[in-house]
Amino acid sequence: MVLTFEDKKRLKSFEKKLGYKFKRKEHLKRALTHKSFANEMRMPSIEHNERYEYLGDAVLELSVSHMLMERFPEHPEGELSKLRAAVVNEAQLAELAVKIGLGDFLYLGKGEDGTGGREKPSLLSDAFEAVLGAVYLDRGFKKSFELLARIYDSILERAGGVGFVKDYKTRLQEVSQSRFKEVPRYKLVRTFGPDHRKTFEVTLFINGESLGSGTGGSKKAAEQEAARDALVKLETAPYDDEE
Repeated sequence: MVLTFEDKKRLKSFEKKLGYKFKRKEHLKRALTHKSFANEMRMPSIEHNERYEYLGDAVLELSVSHMLMERFPEHPEGELSKLRAAVVNEAQLAELAVKIGLGDFLYLGKGEDGTGGREKPSLLSDAFEAVLGAVYLDRGFKKSFELLARIYDSILERAGGVGFVKDYKTRLQEVSQSRFKEVPRYKLVRTFGPDHRKTFEVTLFINGESLGSGTGGSKKAAEQEAARDALVKLETAPYDDEE
């Protein structure tokens, strides 16, 4: 992979945001190259970031599992699994990607870029994992673990708090049953996108009224987003307890 002067300048800026300097910059460019860009530029299929994402997912899961075991030595496996699910998911990874400005540095096709690809949670979370895969290939597991330990330190600090592992759906159900004596109902509205990367859209109803909507790379992720949307609305709306 040939790197132009503009590539090197762009990648150097991202390295500063990430806090890691690559020995081989081509690893980073590949991690930031979305399939849409590779297709548009007629690049070989191995030049986009999906293989790096696959590797980074494994690095992330092992690293976070290790960190959780060290930080919470008394927690049984079940509790550790819940904590890991709470800190390793599309929403959390997308949030981390936004913090380091990852979307600004992605190589996207014109169509993907024009439809808000730089802000899509699924695309950002995938790219974040691809960057981890690139770090692993560049300098091994130790360096990728050190990077993740720094990024995840404050998140894992909060993970010890009461109620941290409660997901949006669980929290909404508690609020809904307390306030309305009713459980939320989720309806899949539509799916769109290519078969290998479908997006699901869900609408949430309480007492027959639409209170939230969400999209995600899976039906479960879309339901979580819909629950989050509903929680925000319920928490900001006035509530009179007639009892």
